[in-house]
Amino acid sequence: MSSQIGSPRPTQAATVTQQQQQQQQQRRVKAVFFDFMGTCLDWHSSVVRALPQAIPEPIRSAMALDWRQAFFEDIQFRSFQNMPQLDIDAAHRWALLRVLENETYKDHAHRFFRQGCAHANGDGGDFCCVNPAFEDAVRSWHSMSAWPDVLPALRALRETDPELELFVLANGTTRLQLDLARSSGLGEVFAMLFSSELLGVHKPAPDSYGKALGLVRAGPESAVMVAAHAYDTRAARALGFSTVYVHRWTDDRKEDMEAVRRENDCFLGEGGMRGLVGAIESLCRA
Repeated sequence: MSSQIGSPRPTQAATVTQQQQQQQQQRRVKAVFFDFMGTCLDWHSSVVRALPQAIPEPIRSAMALDWRQAFFEDIQFRSFQNMPQLDIDAAHRWALLRVLENETYKDHAHRFFRQGCAHANGDGGDFCCVNPAFEDAVRSWHSMSAWPDVLPALRALRETDPELELFVLANGTTRLQLDLARSSGLGEVFAMLFSSELLGVHKPAPDSYGKALGLVRAGPESAVMVAAHAYDTRAARALGFSTVYVHRWTDDRKEDMEAVRRENDCFLGEGGMRGLVGAIESLCRA
């Protein structure tokens, strides 16, 4: 009886293993980083509710938007000047003072200061003149609801690929992120909250993204940055991340959205994160 010599036929188990390995090699995305406030959270509604109710709602809305803009301008200025960033609560206090100096709000600024105090001493950093309404407004940044599209999208993303890890990567303190994760109900979906305080560096500095990647043992080629801020996606993209931009009406009001659409891998407009699963799947196939 002659025996046939040759390569053994692969077993079914071996074939399945090879397919799994091929799928793993094809899947680029292993870690998805999310900006938090603005991208995932509706900060505007929280802040508008916290501002003095005696101020008409349209003015409170405009004041909140201007406050947010002043906050970002301060961060960007300090970043460009290589200055240390302020604690986020302190940054919000100074930004609110700037907004209240605006001629637009001159008839409402008195609602934030004790009677008889014209203003806080800006040169000395003395906030002794502010009243409880001022501090209530500052505290409102610690309690927010998620945009309604966010939690369903994040849950669906985890169900689609249980091995995919989701992280918060955002400026601010760890205390702020813990408060926001609790108030928004989003704490269940994130593997880790990376604050600028924890990392020791603020976005959009390259080290912010690099340190987060190092801690989760991922390379930029297998990571995605999801944000509603063009400065954030631009900085991540420069390091090799894939990027998903989420357009929120509350943020990036001075950006050219058509330009932002062109410079990102995926652009989620109307519907917010309802298209997130499809966007991540498209990046895995890229």
